[in-house]
Parts: sequence; C-alpha cells; structure tokens
Amino acid sequence: MDLATLTGFLDSELRIGEIADYSGAVNGLQLENSGEVPRLIAAVDASLPVIEAAAAGGPGLLLVHHGMFWQGAQPVRGAFYRKLKTAMDAGLAIYSAHLPLDVHPEWGNNVLLARAIGLQSPEPFLDWKGRPMGLRGAWEGTRGQLVEATAAAVGGSVHLCPGGREHISNVGLVTGGAGSEVAAAAASGIDAFITGEGPHWSYPLAEELGLNVLYAGHYATETFGVKALAQELSQRFGLPWEFVDRPTGL
Repeated sequence: MDLATLTGFLDSELRIGEIADYSGAVNGLQLENSGEVPRLIAAVDASLPVIEAAAAGGPGLLLVHHGMFWQGAQPVRGAFYRKLKTAMDAGLAIYSAHLPLDVHPEWGNNVLLARAIGLQSPEPFLDWKGRPMGLRGAWEGTRGQLVEATAAAVGGSVHLCPGGREHISNVGLVTGGAGSEVAAAAASGIDAFITGEGPHWSYPLAEELGLNVLYAGHYATETFGVKALAQELSQRFGLPWEFVDRPTGL
C-alpha cells in the first residue's frame, strides 16, 4: 500500500490540520519510509522498545498516540538516534495522532472508553482551546459498580478517589492525563470523573469539591484509539496489523 494514500486518508479523517494540540505532539507523519507499506503496527508510545519491536518485522507503518517529539527539539544522539536509525533501517514509517485521535467520534479513545463502560447519550465535555476534550453522559449505578465497569474496560486496576456520592447518575471522562481538570469537571455537575492519571493535588481537591474521580491509567485508557485506527485501515486497505503492548503502569 502507498504511504501517501494512507497518510492522506488519516490526515483528512482525523482532521490533523484543524485540531489544536500541544506543541510536542507534532501530529501526522513524523517519519516517512520509501513509500510502501506492507503492514500496520499500532502502539501507544513511540518509545525505543516499541520501535525496536515494530522494526523487527521489517517495513511498515507504526501508528502511535504519543509521538517522538514530546521533549521538543533535541540532539540526534543516544536513544533518540537509535530510535530514528532503527526505524529507518527497517523501512518503518511513523504516524502520530494525539488529541485528534482522542476526540474522534468513531475511533477516538474517549468514545470507545465511553462505549465500553456503557455511558448513555454521550455529549461533548470540557472544552480546551475551543474544542471538547472528552465526553459526558448518563450512567446509573453505584460508585463500586462504576469502578468495576471501568476496570473491565481498561483491563486493569482503577484508583478511586471517593470524593462524591455513592450513587452515580452522570459521568464525565477524558482519557490520558486530565486529572488536573478536576475543578472544571466538578463545576460541570457530574457525579464521577474518569481519566487516566492526575497530579497528587487533584485527589485532595476532588475530595474538597465532592467529586468521585477514577484514575484508570494513562496508558490503559489510550490503547483504544490506535487499535481502532489500525483495524479500520486494515479493513479498508487490506493490510495486516498488530498491536505492540508496552504498558507503563501509569
């Protein structure tokens, strides 16, 4: 498959040029190859171990949520040099989509997590630079049942801040590291806020504000999107795909 065709499709469908993001995200094609893509690899992070694992299979397109440039401009040496050399020697192209993938209405981390926990009638939640970061919707049950549903969805443990009421009727979620948004989440009137991780101060603040917060893991809440994206490309363009799992536990 032609790399330009794949990346053109991704750029358009994910609205790469329209959705604002952090400067280090550098969304889109971060590293090209010779132009041919025989296979797809999905992963959360473009870390050296992930790139080494992906490159072991030869040429392909690595789809990631967190790209290679989060630390900004840096000398091409050490681990950064090895990442580039390993990928280029193997003919591995790298494409990254951060917030554009989080918020996508079909393949996004937010919508897929919302679906997995049974969130009803989801609607946009928590604006950032004029666009919603997450989703909110109806969910009926106890706090413990919500923890169980979230843990089942992410396939791991969930750390609970039981700051709000026991019965839950509405939930907001933002995948990844949105724990610093607890004040805005509480002000929206939800009973529980699900995110990946947050700073230490977000827990006592949530208690003070009367908000339940479920920290379900930054990595764990962001495996959904890259898998869905690779599966969509596989079905659309007839390419095999695999997922490189490199959990951080955070």
